[in-house]
Amino acid sequence: MAAAFQFIQYGVSEGLATLAINRPPFNVLDIPTMAEVNQALDLCQQDDSVKLLVITGVGEKAFSAGVEVADHTPDKVDQMIEVFHGIFRRLQKMSMPTVAAVNGAALGGGMELAIGCDMIVAAAGAKFGQPEIKLAVFPPIAAVLLPRLAPPARAMEILLGGENFTAEEGLSMGLVNRVFARESFAADVQAFLAPFLKLSRVALLSTRRAMREAQGKPFADALATVEHIYLQELMQTDDAKEGLAAFLEKRKPVWRNS
Repeated sequence: MAAAFQFIQYGVSEGLATLAINRPPFNVLDIPTMAEVNQALDLCQQDDSVKLLVITGVGEKAFSAGVEVADHTPDKVDQMIEVFHGIFRRLQKMSMPTVAAVNGAALGGGMELAIGCDMIVAAAGAKFGQPEIKLAVFPPIAAVLLPRLAPPARAMEILLGGENFTAEEGLSMGLVNRVFARESFAADVQAFLAPFLKLSRVALLSTRRAMREAQGKPFADALATVEHIYLQELMQTDDAKEGLAAFLEKRKPVWRNS
């Protein structure tokens, strides 16, 4: 499956959906580009074949250097915020797990796009940063998400100081899952994704949903939410029954993804 876009690339192959910002060298997110990202996310959400979504940038210089500064002017800022934040409202509601493959600089809105995904893998030496404070503004998405993902004091330093940090530093603070050599980045990303793609789609989606819906709730409420998903939904699926049967029968499971 493939769809035609002007400013992004989007396609699905063997359970993997790939969305790439296609405005090299810096893959800046202007309003038309972000509108296409939202269209692709809607397509992905509607596609019952997708197990995993990876978001990346075309080229090697930048994942995305952020939102177009010219789209922050008073005549455009309301529309810009609406379409930009629409990306994150969609990412939060996505059924399938999401991975940001950060192949270069992820700055400003580019870093926000990365941390809006469930997991981040990055090329060695890739730069992350939220420089908005230097323009006397702040990044709304990062203000919400970053303190949930990084130590709060470190998140405060990143947003208040506006200085860049490396993929390796992101790994050390738990923000980045893996750092891969730049020369083998594409192959290493595929190797990272491959184990997920071998698993049951319904199990992947149920696990992501359980984690997302439990987040932020008191323990008793969170556990009740997860128990409902586990008992009333996942355990009723063909794949849950098949996985348990295959284990007991000492054979490889055959997923129906249902």
